[in-house]
Amino acid sequence: MTEPEVLGVRFRDGTPDAVRHVYEQYSAMVYSLALRALRNTADAEDVTQQVFVNAWRSRHRFDPERAPIGAWLAGITRNAVAEAHRRRFRDRGALGEAPELGEPDRTEEIVDQVLVAQALSDLGPPQQDVLELAFFEHLTHTEIAERMDLPLGTVKSHITRGLRRMRTRMEEGRHASR
Repeated sequence: MTEPEVLGVRFRDGTPDAVRHVYEQYSAMVYSLALRALRNTADAEDVTQQVFVNAWRSRHRFDPERAPIGAWLAGITRNAVAEAHRRRFRDRGALGEAPELGEPDRTEEIVDQVLVAQALSDLGPPQQDVLELAFFEHLTHTEIAERMDLPLGTVKSHITRGLRRMRTRMEEGRHASR
């Protein structure tokens, strides 16, 4: 079991120090998601606090076998951000103000980016290394094989298996967050 999986189990089981560790590891991610979506530090701080309170209260529903704790928290964050947007809209309507028009809500896109990064980091080497070279450095399979001193077939296998594992992990994360 990986360290994040152990932490997730301990959190679900209500181990007191696990709450602190989960907060230390994931509060920056939660805050960043909230801030990007809400564009207001006070609202992002409120959402961050709300996410961890909600996570603690509903920890019995967290299944570390289905998704990593980071993906589960991202889903709770998505819901808390949506609720903050609804609250803003209601409050503006009650005050007779028109809602602000701006960029569309990018929460879903940001959550997807977090899930991709989490799924990629969960792969570990060499699949993670091969996929990073392919997608972030835009290297061909042949160039990756040369750089990593691996047979071309091995590189292709790592890419295929890595993408399959990432897709499964991301689907689990999306289902767990709903």
